[in-house]
Amino acid sequence: MSVKNVSIVKFCYNKSMKITKITTKRYKAPLKKPFITALRKVYLLEDLIVQIECDDGTIGYGEGVPTPAITGETFASMQNAIKLIFENIKGMDISDFDDIIQILHSSIAKNTTAKSAIEIALYDIKAKAQNQTLHQYLGATSSTLLTDITISLNEIDQMVQDSLEAIELGYKHLKIKIGDNINKDIDRVVQIHQATKSNDISLRLDANQGWSSDECIRLLQRLERQNIPIEFIEQPVYAKDYLGLKDIKQRVQTPILADESIYDIYDAKLLLELDAIDYINIKLDKCGGISKALEIANLAKEYDTKCMIGCMLEGPISISAAATVAAARADIITMIDLDAVSLLKNSHQTINSIRFDESKIELL
Repeated sequence: MSVKNVSIVKFCYNKSMKITKITTKRYKAPLKKPFITALRKVYLLEDLIVQIECDDGTIGYGEGVPTPAITGETFASMQNAIKLIFENIKGMDISDFDDIIQILHSSIAKNTTAKSAIEIALYDIKAKAQNQTLHQYLGATSSTLLTDITISLNEIDQMVQDSLEAIELGYKHLKIKIGDNINKDIDRVVQIHQATKSNDISLRLDANQGWSSDECIRLLQRLERQNIPIEFIEQPVYAKDYLGLKDIKQRVQTPILADESIYDIYDAKLLLELDAIDYINIKLDKCGGISKALEIANLAKEYDTKCMIGCMLEGPISISAAATVAAARADIITMIDLDAVSLLKNSHQTINSIRFDESKIELL
């Protein structure tokens, strides 16, 4: 870096960058196919984009999707929470970044998606203040992440067809949605395995809280007896059924990944101390943003527990932030479930120095 460039960076960092304005707008985009889980059916991506402006003209962009069945948030509640938080951080200088983040999270309880959307915008501003991309600011090196793709809950023939189409597009990891009928779920997995086993594909199962612990154990033991390799089972039981998760872990060989059971670092620590799970699914909208995702990743490393970075069907701004977190903590975040952009009809996009191309997410 030349002396001239050093002076420019120093000037940009030291100038006033006070938070002056926040605006929100809805973002809508059609999906290629309906997104169907044991909890919901979605035809259209709809989320909220947050734009924060500083007095020097710098603008940061954030995003989050209200998911009432999971976080309890709606568009109205998000907008109210964002307004409240903004009143508490308005006028603060971005150089006081840690204080801003602390005030953001202490301003209101829960409302994790609203907090995440604001955080992403603030991190965007912070990186721009230092003439960096977000992945440079977080310390990620340029790399390519390989995401799985969700195979929505459907009739068996349709799920087999969707799986084969995903393989044709280059996906190596299929996340199979199940959880509505235990016997049908077994058939779904068996038939998808039979159709894809010659392609060196890993199968990930996600029941979205659809089973009891006994049902999960019965299903997994049957699959294990048939030597069907499953990378993990995600959130098989109700989110607060911690003992159910522990019971499953003790009685099957298939690893258990917690999703809806873990919102914050305290949930994660509780389940790790109980030895009730094998992996953690980190989602920005669920935990409250980039800073909270990094906290959970740091805790997981202490327990030598690998993580997945997941999403809540957000748009490209939020997904690019999640991808950056994954690239920054590739030592512990080893599984990627950031397929939301690929599920859009217009799926090939470059945003925030990140390119999306089906299974490949490239940090440029």
